Amino acid sequence: MKYCSHCGSDAVTFSIPKGDDRPRHLCGNCGAIYYINPRIIVGTLPYLGDKVLLCRRAIEPRRGLWTLPAGFMENGETSEEGALRESWEEARANIRVDDLYTIYDIPYINQLYLMYRGELTDTSFGPGPESLEVKLFEEKEIPWDEIAFPIIQETLAHYFADRKTGSFPLRRGVIHRKL
Repeated sequence: MKYCSHCGSDAVTFSIPKGDDRPRHLCGNCGAIYYINPRIIVGTLPYLGDKVLLCRRAIEPRRGLWTLPAGFMENGETSEEGALRESWEEARANIRVDDLYTIYDIPYINQLYLMYRGELTDTSFGPGPESLEVKLFEEKEIPWDEIAFPIIQETLAHYFADRKTGSFPLRRGVIHRKL
């Protein structure tokens, strides 16, 4: 950060503010403190019968690989609203949300994932601008080697295991950087 967005000054430093315990960007001119917080990603695990809906990514990162519909939460929306919006934007999918299903912290990239489980209300889905294609998969058809992100692999694995028992508890986890 080179300039203060409050006053335009170039007197911005990176240091620990009084009463804080970690460095922040501080404006030496107007005193503004800039807090950079984790990004929240919201999405759905859409299902219909024994199949789940996956999207092949049309954008980076991980273009061409498969994922569940998800993206960054916007200001002014709830996490569920954001998950439904992302499902529409990426897969043109109409979903009835069952419940919050997985919560994953990914501290090394400053992200928090909230994934909702939800049933497709119709089959009129299709690729949005961020997807190359959208398809329903049975468990045996999942392209496990082509899944874009570890959080998606974990969420899908939980879902197929839980589906066998008929119980879908809230799943929590942390994904650490692979060394």
